[in-house]
Amino acid sequence: VQLVESGGDSVQAGGSLRLSCVISGDTYRIRYMGWFRRAPGKGRVGVASIYISDASTYYDDSVKGRFTISHDNAKNTVYLQMDSLTPEDTAVYYCASRERGDTAIPLSEYTYRNWGQGTQVTVSS
Repeated sequence: VQLVESGGDSVQAGGSLRLSCVISGDTYRIRYMGWFRRAPGKGRVGVASIYISDASTYYDDSVKGRFTISHDNAKNTVYLQMDSLTPEDTAVYYCASRERGDTAIPLSEYTYRNWGQGTQVTVSS
């Protein structure tokens, strides 16, 4: 599985961005797709994930109500719509795929196998 993110940019607080992640390879193995971020000086954390088969979604509390994850089967692409951005959202954002199909810890990076290269999001005040 190969993952390629795009859509990162610099925006002002209150603005919006949509990140895209194009998926290729053995996509039939994928059960979840997730978005993670690593802020400067911090570890990587999960922000949103989606269970491919029924589109169930999971969000970290820090982004609930502001971020929306979605999946387009026809385009093999996962999106992260980010609204009401704040400087605290500044980070490198990564998409990742998970083959493990149970519902436990959907935002744990340790359960995801394949990762994209990341895309930078910078939010200025």
